[in-house]
Amino acid sequence: MQRLGQMMRHLRLVRRMGKEAGVDLVAAYRAGALSQAEWAEMVQGCRACAWAADCPGWLDSHPEIGAAPPECRNRARLAALKNRFPSGEKA
Repeated sequence: MQRLGQMMRHLRLVRRMGKEAGVDLVAAYRAGALSQAEWAEMVQGCRACAWAADCPGWLDSHPEIGAAPPECRNRARLAALKNRFPSGEKA
C-alpha cells in the first residue's frame, strides 16, 4: 500500500493544477460548487496518487496546460468546474 503524502504539499499541488488547468478552485468553493468535503477528496486523491511525485516537474514544463493530464486523479472534477470558474491567475 502506498503511503499518503503530506497534506499541505498536496493541497498546494491541487491548487496549482487547478490554476494551470484554468480553474479557480477558491471561487468554486466560495460559490458552493465545491464543498469542503469535495475539496478534501481532491487533496486526498492527490495524496494517494502514484503520479503526484512527477506532478510538480510536469507542471513546470507545461505552462498554461488548459486541462489536467490524464494521470491526474482530479482531471474530471477540474474539467467540470473549468467553464463555471475560470482562473485568470497562473501559479
